[in-house]
Order: sequence, then C-alpha cells, then structure tokens
Amino acid sequence: MNATAARLTALGRAELTLLTRNRNNLFVALLMPVLMIFLLRTSLAGMDEGDLPIGIAEATMVGGTGMVLCLVVYMNLVATYVARREELVLKRLRTGEARDTEILAGGALPAAVIALVQGAVLTALGPAALDATAPRRPDLLLLGALAGIVLLAALAALTTVITRSVESAGLTTLPFFLVSAMGSGLMVPVESLPDTVASVCSLLPLSGPMELIRAGWLGTGGIGGKELLGAGLTTVAWILLSVFAVRKWFRWEPRR
Repeated sequence: MNATAARLTALGRAELTLLTRNRNNLFVALLMPVLMIFLLRTSLAGMDEGDLPIGIAEATMVGGTGMVLCLVVYMNLVATYVARREELVLKRLRTGEARDTEILAGGALPAAVIALVQGAVLTALGPAALDATAPRRPDLLLLGALAGIVLLAALAALTTVITRSVESAGLTTLPFFLVSAMGSGLMVPVESLPDTVASVCSLLPLSGPMELIRAGWLGTGGIGGKELLGAGLTTVAWILLSVFAVRKWFRWEPRR
C-alpha cells in the first residue's frame, strides 16, 4: 500500500510539473471553467423564470460545478493521456514497477486535485458572489464530485482510443461535452426539460453525478431516496462499464 501511494505521488508530481509547462492545458484547467461559469450565468439570466424554478444563482452553482469537472478532468485528461502516449511516456512507464491502473490514476491526480480545489472555491465564494444559498447537503455534493472525477477520468482514457493527436482532442471531446451540457444539467437545467426527455437524459453518463451534486446544493426536499439511489447505481454502472472498456481498448503506444 505504501509503495502504491509512493508511486502514485511520484506520477502525480511529475504530471503536475508537465501541466504547469503547458500553457494550453493550464488555461483549460484554471481559466476556462471560470469563463464558462460566467457564460452559464449570462445564458441562464435570459431564461423565463417559469422554466427555472430553482433560481438563476442556484442553477449556476449546480451547472458550474459540473462544468468544472467536465473541463478540468475530462477534456484536460484526454489531451494529457494522448500527449503522454504519443511521446512514448506511457510505454516507458509500463516497463517499470507501476501497474497500468497506477499509471492512469497517477496521471489523473493533478486534474482531480485542481477540480476539487476549484469546486471548493466555487462552494466558498460562489454563494456570496451570486447571491445563492450555501450547499444544503455538502456530503452529497462531495460524493457527487468524487464520483464524477472517477467516471470522467475513465471516460477520458476511453476517449483517447479515437483521438489520434493532441490537436484532435478538442474535436473528440466535443460530443460528450455537448450531450452532457444539454442533457445532464450543465448548461440546461434538468427542471426545464420535458419529463420524457429528462427521463431519457437521466441515463447519460454524467447525469448520475450531477443528480448528487444538485441534491448537494439544493437539498433533498424535492428528490426522493429512490432517485438518489438510482443516480448512484447509474454512476456505478457507467464507471464499471468505462473501466472495462479502458482495460480492453486503451492504447499504450502511438497510433500509426
């Protein structure tokens, strides 16, 4: 266990060093979420109040948390994994003591830490800045964020299978981002969707973590235990499916 922790720490430290040297990835990880939250707030302000019963500020907090996770973890990690693969870093790491899971987890550590820190800042400063209520269930908010990080890291590794280069990562990550933004509550609040559409969208990969995050911010007053259990089970199912797919199809060597 200590050896595993030491290897993960070393891999995470090395990846953080590389991240600070890459201006594009650093911009996506640190500044892009702030810009997207501002755009989200602006777009929600134009919605009819009848379509947004939870309020603009609260909808911004919920969607902003998901935006941080999606941009910092998913989109950033796809580019990171592809870059390390094409530079033969992943291939060289496999010749050492680190196991495959440790290599991928170590590479994801900086993104996970940055996402949690940004989420903490949003939780601490967001309510005052946007005149929103503080999280009513911080435990569910943290659980949703952690589950989202694990799921998005696995999906990022899986997306590299169809991503030939770092430059194409912006294209291969776009479909998942748009689907999540429209159907999982990032840009379009779930409350504004028709019931039938919302039921279908609840099966999307990021919908489970977002349901937990939403309950964390707004409380469980309008959300039953069955819905939360369903969100948790959906999240676990997507994590297991994604991990299985990564183990089967992830490429450790450059695409030729």
